[in-house]
Amino acid sequence: MAIFGITREAWVMIIPFIGFGFGHFLDVKETERMIRFRDKSALYGGNVKEGEQPTWP
Repeated sequence: MAIFGITREAWVMIIPFIGFGFGHFLDVKETERMIRFRDKSALYGGNVKEGEQPTWP
């Protein structure tokens, strides 16, 4: 039986790619969220002058 013309065997191949895409999306969003806090921690923050590269990407 096919749903929207896609067989069960094809879904077995498609679902992992959807999971990978969603996981990658979440990873990118977490990286964007953490970038806001780089070099601002009292413990790990350094003296970064204006225009210098951050201590970590």
